[in-house]
Amino acid sequence: MFNTLITDDNTQLAYHHADGAQPGVMFLGGFKSDMTGSKATALEAHCMQHDVAFTRFDYLGHGASSGNFTDGTIGQWAQNAIAILDDITAGPQILVGSSMGGWLMLLAALARPQRVAGLIGIAAAPDFTERLLWAQMNEQQRHELMEEGVYYAPSCYGEDCYPITRKLIEEGRNHLLLESDIAIHCPIRLIHGMSDPDVPWQLSTQLAEKLMSDDVDVQLIKSGDHRMSQPENLSLLCDTLDALRRKL
Repeated sequence: MFNTLITDDNTQLAYHHADGAQPGVMFLGGFKSDMTGSKATALEAHCMQHDVAFTRFDYLGHGASSGNFTDGTIGQWAQNAIAILDDITAGPQILVGSSMGGWLMLLAALARPQRVAGLIGIAAAPDFTERLLWAQMNEQQRHELMEEGVYYAPSCYGEDCYPITRKLIEEGRNHLLLESDIAIHCPIRLIHGMSDPDVPWQLSTQLAEKLMSDDVDVQLIKSGDHRMSQPENLSLLCDTLDALRRKL
C-alpha cells in the first residue's frame, strides 16, 4: 500500500513513509525504476529493523505515480523529490540516490541544504543526459531525436526499448553539475561497481572531485554491476548507511 502526495502542478506522487529516529532516510530511484525495487525495499526493511524514519516514492511517470514517462524531465523529477522532502519527511535526512537518483539527490541537496544531513550515491549519474545519452548517440540517432522528438534506446536488461525525449536532453542542460564545483558540504558516500555497463565508475570519482565537501568517500566494487542489487551489495549499502548515521 502507498499514499499519494498531490503537488502544486497536480501530479499525484505515490510514496511510502514510516516514522522513526532521525536523521531519516529518503530513497531516490533511477531512470524508469520505481519504489518497489530491491535497493529501496532492502533499505526500508533495514531502517524499520532499527527504528529509523524511511521514505520511498515514485517520480512522475514512474511506478504508481501519475503522468506519462515521456513528459518527465530532470527538473520535473528533481521537483518531485523536493516536494516529498518538504511535505512528507521531517527533520534532517540522508538522501540515497541510485543512478539518476544520484543526480536528483544532488539537486535536492543544493535546493534544501538545511534539510540534507548526508548523501549516499549508488552508481550516481549526474549529467547523464548529456554525458551518457547525447554524447553516445550517433548522427542518425541524434537526427531522429531532434526531428521526431523521441529516440527509442535499447535496454540492457531484456526489457522493452525506453524512450529518450528531446525535451529530456534539452531540459537536462539546465541542471548540469560537473562543469564546476558543487556547493554541497555534508558528508557524502559514493558506491560504484567497476563492472557497470551503463554508468562508468569514473563518473563517481569525477563527482567526488567537484564536490566541495571535505568528507567524501568513494568505494569501488570490482565485480559490481549497475544495479548493485546482489545480497552482498545490499549489505554494503546498509553498512554504509549505518556508518554514516553514526558519524552524524
